[in-house]
Amino acid sequence: MKKSIISFIAVLLVIVILCLTAAFGLNLGPVSIPSVLDEENGIRRGLDLVGGSSITFEAVLPDGYQSENLSSDMASVQAMMTKRLDALGYTEATVTLSGDKRIVIEIPAINDPEEAVKVLGATAQLTFEDADGNVILTGSDIVKAQAGYGQLSQTSLGSQHYVEVTFAEDAVEKWTEATKKAANAESGKNIISIRLDDSVLSEPGVGSEYAETGITGDTCVISGSFDADSAKLLAEQINIGQLPFTLNQVQMSAVGPQLGEKALSTSLIAGGIGVLLVMLFMIFMYKLPGLVAAIALCFYIALEAVVLTLAHVNLSLPGIAGIILSIGMAVDANVIIFERIKEELKNGKTIRSSIDSGFSRAFTAIFDSNITTLIAAVVLYFFGSGTVVGFAMTLGIGVVISMFTALTVTHFLLNRLVDFKIRNPKLYGA
Repeated sequence: MKKSIISFIAVLLVIVILCLTAAFGLNLGPVSIPSVLDEENGIRRGLDLVGGSSITFEAVLPDGYQSENLSSDMASVQAMMTKRLDALGYTEATVTLSGDKRIVIEIPAINDPEEAVKVLGATAQLTFEDADGNVILTGSDIVKAQAGYGQLSQTSLGSQHYVEVTFAEDAVEKWTEATKKAANAESGKNIISIRLDDSVLSEPGVGSEYAETGITGDTCVISGSFDADSAKLLAEQINIGQLPFTLNQVQMSAVGPQLGEKALSTSLIAGGIGVLLVMLFMIFMYKLPGLVAAIALCFYIALEAVVLTLAHVNLSLPGIAGIILSIGMAVDANVIIFERIKEELKNGKTIRSSIDSGFSRAFTAIFDSNITTLIAAVVLYFFGSGTVVGFAMTLGIGVVISMFTALTVTHFLLNRLVDFKIRNPKLYGA
């Protein structure tokens, strides 16, 4: 009995500490957790909540440029800018094409457009480097890259996906010398690193068969464990770094919150009222288990706020939607468990046996629903961009925490109530 009281109080203290940490932050020397309201170190807010900067770039086409390629080249610019912003953590930024030659980029939380331009840059820097980091070729040395499929040689086992890179005429000799050097290098250093900005796109090895001559000619084939999508992606990334035109900044401005300055505070008040009504409903329907669910929900909200703060998640309306959806799943898990407990009580089982059996029988349904949602969140995170990534991140984190809360915290607290000899079935919703 005494141990149960101590453990119950300990859990309540942990929940209180988590709530205070989420609201005010925590600084204990090496352990530092910013407040959820800390705009600089906490959760980043999206353009719709906090405003930011808008920059417009325009393509400057050189003489002789083939205009029929403009559409695909501008799509490459859009992909490059999105990739760069995602890498910098601005997943709530938007990159949209405007007309034939312009691209508009809106970055949240950076209210100084000059600073936004510095953060973004204008063009991606493509480099081919040896194992020692020496630059062999740059984007200007590349004519094009394209994905292909077929049998590469008579000795190959069959058809495979590959990427073919075409070099400019004055780059062929540099490429031949660099691949000859790589082919003669020791294992682990016989590679050519293809980089876009600071990201490594690929590190193909140069076979020993090129030790005497190097790779000659104006084309080179990169092969390996490619599928159709990964080969196409690498070709597009290489092409991004050698766009045949430059981008000039033609307009920049500060953008105010699209939903108004009080949108976040209003959303928080509305969310608080909603959570309170859900707690009251759970207590009314399920009595003591409902009260335990309300306590566990406080734990869930506080823990998710701390995790989102540490992850520096970009929060906009889609991100808030992900949080609300995960809260709904947390409540739904408790409803499934409590209904199972009520069924077990109606069958004449004891309180403790009903609780254990209810959690055991509800586990499969809760696990299946959460895993399928988590799979969807992972797919959206890796294949989406912009606000979709923010939604996927908040949803994925929320699903994991909600499943942990429902299956461990709620179960633990209910068992402690039984230890307190509170065993009237009516108090458990029967």
